[in-house]
Amino acid sequence: MFSGAGYTYEKPLFYYSTMIMLQNQYDVVHIHYAYDQDIFKHPLVDITKVIVNDINPVITEVLQNHEYQGTVFLGKSLGTIPIINGIMKSERFTNAKMILLTPLLKFDSIFDGLLSCNHSAHIVIGEEDHHYIPDKIQAIENKPNISMSKIPHANHSLDIEPFDTSRTIIVLEGVMNRMEEFLKNIG
Repeated sequence: MFSGAGYTYEKPLFYYSTMIMLQNQYDVVHIHYAYDQDIFKHPLVDITKVIVNDINPVITEVLQNHEYQGTVFLGKSLGTIPIINGIMKSERFTNAKMILLTPLLKFDSIFDGLLSCNHSAHIVIGEEDHHYIPDKIQAIENKPNISMSKIPHANHSLDIEPFDTSRTIIVLEGVMNRMEEFLKNIG
C-alpha cells in the first residue's frame, strides 16, 4: 500500500482497506515515506523517480522473501503515481491487480497510463475531487479491465461535502464492500 502526501495508513480509507485485505487473507505491506507538498512543484517524471526509488527496495525485499500467488497494489492520491507510472509499466508486475483511490487525473501521464493499462484495476474517486475530470473519467470507465466507483458529493478524501459524517461513513462502507468484491473476483 502506498499512502497519500497527507493521507496516511491510520486514516479511514487505509485503516479499513487494511482490515479488508487481512480479512481476505492477504499479507499487507504499508510502505512508509514522507514528502511535503513541495514535491508537487517538481515535474511528475521527477516525482515518479523519487517515489519509485524509495519503494522498489521494499518491494524487492518482500518478494525475495515470500512466494505469492498474486500481488495487489493499493495507492491513494500521491500513492497512485508510482503504481500508474512505475509498477504498471514494469514487466515484473504484468499480472498484478491495482486499487487506485483518488488518482491524480489532472496529470496527463496518470490519465494516459490508465488509458493504456491492461491491468485489472478498481478506481474510486469523488465527484467533488479536484482530480475528477468528467471527460477523463468517461474514457477510463469505458475500459473493460477497469471498474470505477464515482462517489457523488465526495471530495479528495472521499468525505461528503458539505461535511456529513453519517453519509461519509455510509460511503466508506460502500467503498470497502466494492473493494472486497474486486479482491474476491481476482481470485
